[in-house]
Amino acid sequence: MNEFDLESDCIRLGFRERLSDGRRAMAHLIHVWHERNGWSHKVLPALAECLDLGRVHSSQISNLRNGKLSSPGPEVFLALAQANSVLEKGIDPIRDLLKEAHPELLKVLLEGNLPLQGDSGEALRAGELFEIFVGLSPLPSCFDWFIEESEAGLLSAALTDYLCGGNTWRKCRDKVMSAYPISKIQRRERFAEVMSGLRDYNAEELDGELLDLYSTYIALGGPTISGAKGFLQELRLRVSELKKQEVI
Repeated sequence: MNEFDLESDCIRLGFRERLSDGRRAMAHLIHVWHERNGWSHKVLPALAECLDLGRVHSSQISNLRNGKLSSPGPEVFLALAQANSVLEKGIDPIRDLLKEAHPELLKVLLEGNLPLQGDSGEALRAGELFEIFVGLSPLPSCFDWFIEESEAGLLSAALTDYLCGGNTWRKCRDKVMSAYPISKIQRRERFAEVMSGLRDYNAEELDGELLDLYSTYIALGGPTISGAKGFLQELRLRVSELKKQEVI
């Protein structure tokens, strides 16, 4: 991503447009975080309450994810950042406490506990989350993509062709499923259904899957192509190629 030029961007965008873009960026970030971990809106509030990390309600998480929370207080960003920092350190330091006080929460976190990390590889902090929300900072390049509903079905169809290298799903199934990094049964079944052509990802699902689909591509021996955003661009090019061939 090009360096973010705040001064020139201030001229180009009015504050309302900046705030709107920021809310959309934060919605995308929260959505991808939840989708990758398989969380409901109650997970982060429960973690924050259990460890006394701050106050954030499940309704606030839901509204952030939907781009409808217009003016969250600083405690929301503090709670999210502190929960993110805890997850970056791993589950082991909090395992015993959760096992005793919140065994169901521990079970959920053992299945999905990825933190939100920036391009530096470090967990995003409260100030960074706030700046993204108000449009003062762009999304980290590793999260900088948006998928429209109108293209999700075509991208799903191109995905099979792309990951299977033009072979049929029947021939490459075992290899691709081994490369797919997710262990959660529900997501693996959904991925297999998409790859076999039984269903398509919708835009929200594909947003949440993209980082792991890119990891699958890399595990299958694909060259690095500017991260998940580059992978998405390659999928879009494949859609165009398949349309020309009248395959999709």
